[in-house]
Amino acid sequence: MAEPRNELHARRSDAIRIARVICIAGIVYVHAWTGLSGYDLELARGTPQETFRWILMEGFGRSAVPLLGLISGWLVAGSSRTRQWGPHVSRKARTILLPMVLWNALAVLLVSGAAVLFGLAAPVPQSWGWLFEELMIVTHPPDINVQMPFLRDLFLCMVIAPLLVRVPSRVLLLLAMAAGTCHVFGLGPPVILRASILMFFTLGIVARRANLAERAAAWPAVIALAPFVVLMPLHLYVSIGDARPFDDASTAAVDLAARVAASLAVWWLAWRLVATRAAPLLRRIEPYMFFYFCAHLILIWLFGPLIGKLTGKLGSPLYPVYLLAQPFLILGAVVAMAKALRKVAPGLAGVLSGGRLKAAS
Repeated sequence: MAEPRNELHARRSDAIRIARVICIAGIVYVHAWTGLSGYDLELARGTPQETFRWILMEGFGRSAVPLLGLISGWLVAGSSRTRQWGPHVSRKARTILLPMVLWNALAVLLVSGAAVLFGLAAPVPQSWGWLFEELMIVTHPPDINVQMPFLRDLFLCMVIAPLLVRVPSRVLLLLAMAAGTCHVFGLGPPVILRASILMFFTLGIVARRANLAERAAAWPAVIALAPFVVLMPLHLYVSIGDARPFDDASTAAVDLAARVAASLAVWWLAWRLVATRAAPLLRRIEPYMFFYFCAHLILIWLFGPLIGKLTGKLGSPLYPVYLLAQPFLILGAVVAMAKALRKVAPGLAGVLSGGRLKAAS
């Protein structure tokens, strides 16, 4: 029995790595450069290219927050070190909170610096209070690194994880329901900016106890994929259709349901990709994905407009090609940057990657 268990553990670990790659790369479509302001994007709503952008967002980006939250909860539930509050929180401060602050500082330095020096259309420091919020994300999301509230809220979940792993599953389910309700009704800020992260983190602990990772991966395609196939068009209709059939709370509920369905679909897919020829490449990429997550918006702010001069903005004939290519362009840049940093400053590379990248051999 030992060998099958070892094989199952190896496959599960590889599926987690592959799921991280899919989720974090998919986030780029949510933040992709369009060249349009918010007002112009609203005017473009319903056009073929804007609809295509939303399909990519729904298909690849919708699963990121829930599945990454579930994986984080699943991992802490299986670690004996989680129960030691002091060392656990200190470790997570080094691997989550410190990189978040440093990347936010780099974002202000590089993006706001380019705005001041070269006229880049980007936020610039307005006050010491603005700068403090950009760095620490205390009460609201930052203006530049808009993806970072995930790390901020994940760290808060890690702070209470030693308590969560000790309480019964039924209590965790009640907490997850409460967090989901807060998400639907827009509650949580400024304590937790995205209550859904607490929901999925808590459900990840329950999933570990119930062995749901393997059980969900074994479901037939019709069960694992059907919810996403049904909910994605509904969420697209609610989000970009001309009609607004639901109030804000109902729209948020559809969004949450779509996220759950997307995370299930991606996990089911990742489990099967383990047995394909793509798996070795995806495993090699995975250690760079924390760096990728933190760096991608800085790269989009700085280089999106430059490449956009060649392809044009959303609505231009070549823009769909650029849109599709953005995750891959960023991946190439991130791997090159990270490898160079590992050689010249391995300690800094380790910190900025949350401990994922060690010194180059």
